[in-house]
Amino acid sequence: MTQDYSKYKEEDFWVWKTLFERQMKQLPELASPAFLDGVKAIEFSADTIPEFGATNQLLEKITGWNLVAVPGLIDNKSFFELLKDKKFPASTWFRKATQLDYLEEPDMFHDVFGHVPLLTNQNFCNFLTGLSEIALKHIDNEWVVELVSRIYWFTVEFGLIQEADKLQIYGAGILSSSGESVYSLGKTPERVPYSASEVIRTSYIKDKFQEKYFVIDSYKQLYDSVAEIEEAILGELESGEIER
Repeated sequence: MTQDYSKYKEEDFWVWKTLFERQMKQLPELASPAFLDGVKAIEFSADTIPEFGATNQLLEKITGWNLVAVPGLIDNKSFFELLKDKKFPASTWFRKATQLDYLEEPDMFHDVFGHVPLLTNQNFCNFLTGLSEIALKHIDNEWVVELVSRIYWFTVEFGLIQEADKLQIYGAGILSSSGESVYSLGKTPERVPYSASEVIRTSYIKDKFQEKYFVIDSYKQLYDSVAEIEEAILGELESGEIER
């Protein structure tokens, strides 16, 4: 499918603008500089819903990645095949004005505002392709795909990073949520150093804020952990110790 820009209504522009402005008021103090630099590099602004063609021209020059329009959640094989080919699947529809604070299925604001700016970071992109290659090797094993999904969830969606003695956000699920942006860095949740073996032993939460976050030291550490991820998953296949 393609992004039909002509179908966006006034409410869609209002939703994008409202959410963009709300997040960009607080994220300069909370988000990883790589994300903030990415927002500028791909020229996101409050007044314009991103047009995939224009965004792809900018991304292509920086890391070689592209956005691909999808109707919503897609199957695991299609999802990881796209990532392996340096294509990020993104919804083109927006939540309603009455759903600003919570939406069960990711919409375009989550997919594009939350994810795309970090596609300008090469180490982060390399991590995505490396993770997708692991998933595709075992795509017919639902348990392995679940373990890979845990890695994706606690990094790409809900990851934190310690940079220059400051704890910051890089996970899209947090970056696109006003409430979790503040909560994730507050006193309530548990935060632990990133470890692939521990991540695959941790179940994630879909319907409320996370109780536990994993903290990386750099995006290079994330990319360098790909071999550790595969080793940990293969070890689990052999031992079967992790609770399903």
